Amino acid sequence: MSVAGSPFNPTRLLITGGAGFIGSAVVRDVLRRTTPAESRLEKVVVLDLLTYAGHLANLDFDAAGGGVAKDARYTFVQGDICDRDLVAKLFKEHAFDAVLHLAAESHVDRSIEAAEEFIRTNVNGTFTLIDAARRAWDGATAPRRFVHVSTDEVYGALGPTGYFTETTPYAPNSPYAASKAASDLLVRSFFKTYGVPAIITNTCNNYGPRQLPEKLIPLMITNAAEGKKLPVYGEGKQIREWIHVEDHADGLWTALTRGKPGESYNFGSGEETSNLEIVHRIADLVDAELGRPAGTARALMTYVPDRKGHDFRYALDVSKVERELEWKAKHAFGPSLLATVRWYLANEAWRKSVSTEEHRRFQTAYYAPADGKRA
Repeated sequence: MSVAGSPFNPTRLLITGGAGFIGSAVVRDVLRRTTPAESRLEKVVVLDLLTYAGHLANLDFDAAGGGVAKDARYTFVQGDICDRDLVAKLFKEHAFDAVLHLAAESHVDRSIEAAEEFIRTNVNGTFTLIDAARRAWDGATAPRRFVHVSTDEVYGALGPTGYFTETTPYAPNSPYAASKAASDLLVRSFFKTYGVPAIITNTCNNYGPRQLPEKLIPLMITNAAEGKKLPVYGEGKQIREWIHVEDHADGLWTALTRGKPGESYNFGSGEETSNLEIVHRIADLVDAELGRPAGTARALMTYVPDRKGHDFRYALDVSKVERELEWKAKHAFGPSLLATVRWYLANEAWRKSVSTEEHRRFQTAYYAPADGKRA
């Protein structure tokens, strides 16, 4: 039996981090599902700083173009969520009744090397944003919603069995996870203290088109295609649950429109795979797609020292969203991984456009091509 909150139909929506991998998928999903003739949604404002992780090309509906800019409801603003004056100005100008907050520093390896930026963006930025919502919505009688998007990493690590639920105590083990845990708790406090109608979502590893090659799946696809080494942390036995980015986007819309303020919701797929198995599958798929002899890409695999504080396993119990929000992931991992491999192979120009020095700065010597030369 569903116990979700009253249906909420946003009219003016702010999406932070909307030019990033997950954020752009959310923007495309929102505009596709809410045609002006069938929806109350009048405006979608995307706020993104356009750091190395944000690309306006991500907001194309497809590889041939036809981006979201063609939708009259869409407005893009380049700016920082930590900029209090800008955020307050946007709330005043656009009178948002809903926020989907996805802007964040998200790469664990980067947080280990440079944690300060994660605290600034993930904690201070979240405070700036939800405090602006609190001030703008003070005394409002019409419904409002603030959805804060987070990660399963806030819960810490699991052993071989068991699942994280929405009531699992937080035990983050990396600076990234700690920064997201802090922002989650901050959002929770604004609901409890000020009554800001906030919802927190936690998700597992996302995959799909347009993800930067610092993350496992796009890195392995890109390196396998380009003949570079495939670095595997430790023995590759770490286990992750994987959700397609379009399923996650659908889940966030469901949380926004059907979720109950004050609640947390886990969005996952139930599909778990070890990192080593991921690398094997991608290597074999790339070889098959490029018509190369079997084993060509596997020969590029290189075992590297394990990441500091590397969590063994994450897995989410999604029974709450299935029961209360009637939501379930739709993308099966096998066919969707193949589709993802094909997208990266077909979009070499996109791959090259995001291969910046900023990415390379965080790559170790193990990321060099097989011939030993730097990329």
